[in-house]
Amino acid sequence: MADDRPILLFDSGVGGLSVLAHVRKSLPNAAFVYAADNAGYPYGTKSEAEIASRVPALLGRLAERFGPRIIVIACNTASTIALSHVRAALDLPVVGTVPAIKPAAMASKTRVIGVLGTEATVRQPYVDRLSAEFASDCRVIRYGSAELVGLAEAKLRGALPDAGQMRAIMAGLYSQPDGNRIDQLVLACTHFPLLASEIAAAGPPGVTLVDSGEGIARRTEFLTHGQEWAAEPRGIAVFTKDSPDLGQLRPALATYGMGEIQIL
Repeated sequence: MADDRPILLFDSGVGGLSVLAHVRKSLPNAAFVYAADNAGYPYGTKSEAEIASRVPALLGRLAERFGPRIIVIACNTASTIALSHVRAALDLPVVGTVPAIKPAAMASKTRVIGVLGTEATVRQPYVDRLSAEFASDCRVIRYGSAELVGLAEAKLRGALPDAGQMRAIMAGLYSQPDGNRIDQLVLACTHFPLLASEIAAAGPPGVTLVDSGEGIARRTEFLTHGQEWAAEPRGIAVFTKDSPDLGQLRPALATYGMGEIQIL
């Protein structure tokens, strides 16, 4: 019998669509609910305590409403702060988003890698541990930008980022000591792959962008291996607040298979 339980992907905004693209490619027969906490957006400027309390409660409401088979927290900030709290609160498999420091360190020739995320993500002890475990012989240069998150959201609404603004933002990373030696750049925010071409153009040549999307898709596929899927998969985008600009997102959401919008 077909199993219509969806995969629930969660982010503070629309950045997790970059992860959804990878998971849909791996699991084309799956039904998806994409949940964006636009009422709490942005997470990158919030305190750890706010995120640690908000995310488990919100995912509990979403799990009760949609009955997912698995939850993917497609948000680096929420994962680095609240993943353990969510797993303790919910009796469901939960996949988090880990900054791709390990593959970046493995591929680096210069032994200098960059980590580009939100302010909340790049300051986390979790990033310290990943760097110590997988990049101990590398110089890891971090930079947090809430501005890039807003630009990614705006791009999905049809507003392309200004090239000069992008260069000014990226200078905050590359102008740091040894920043000119970065050859691998970890996109430690799921919003940032949506700006991959702009980020690449705003930096020096020869820098490879690395994100977690493919790894999350592989993990999700592994945890759902052998399960049945719905006969006619569908996609629902759920927002925690109604907003006049949601209509501007409809074309972009449709390209990711999200043909229906709901308000939680």
